[in-house]
Amino acid sequence: MRTALNANLTAENIKAEVAYMNQPNRQSFERTYGWAWALKLFEELQDWKDADAMHWAANLKPLAETIATSYRNFLPKQTYPIRTGVHPNTAFGLAFALDYARSTGDRELEALVNERSRTYFSKDTNYPGAWEPGGEDFFSAALMEADLMRRVMKPAEFAAWFRRFLPEVSKGSPAALLQPAIVTDRSDPKLVHLDGLNLSRAWCMRSIARALAANDPARAVLSESAGKHAVAALAHVASGDYAGEHWLATFAVFLLSDEK
Repeated sequence: MRTALNANLTAENIKAEVAYMNQPNRQSFERTYGWAWALKLFEELQDWKDADAMHWAANLKPLAETIATSYRNFLPKQTYPIRTGVHPNTAFGLAFALDYARSTGDRELEALVNERSRTYFSKDTNYPGAWEPGGEDFFSAALMEADLMRRVMKPAEFAAWFRRFLPEVSKGSPAALLQPAIVTDRSDPKLVHLDGLNLSRAWCMRSIARALAANDPARAVLSESAGKHAVAALAHVASGDYAGEHWLATFAVFLLSDEK
């Protein structure tokens, strides 16, 4: 793996990526899904006390800074959030950008993401979680939003917001949101998205649960559901089919390592 990373994360390769992103017709390229994962990669490498990781982080830094600038240019123009279960999901892009901003001390980006998050989501109530999942989702729009807001708000504020946002979770509802999604064909590139949904739901629910008080009934519900989702999906990360194998490991690693 180190050999492969050394071959790919070279200064020359990253310089080409930066040049590509700075082309005038590329401002929406990978916005914001690819942006978010690239920032997460840089954040993880920067925090890893390893000689190779420090080298890769140094090479990636120009790309990370380019993407951070792209966020700063784009977010003030985005009037409405994108509430989808796939790549353009706004809450996912903001959550990872906020992690990056805090880890690197980018106060300007941190302030912008906090402001945009509150503008987009702070007034949401009674979110229709029972309408999930969609047939090709790999994100829960509801849980991604909550996972973002637990980063933005202090615990007491977040707990009050979450009770308004998904008021039935403490009672074990809605079932459609709390029960793992069913995957019927792991060779289908859209249907296998639901394995990713189970993984991302699990990491969101674990993080949301940790942000709630120990005696909050929603905490136990979310923790139990996260365990079910993880078990349902982790067994299928290496399914033997490219449709899922080329990306599910990323979700699985984040689920198993995220402690923010």
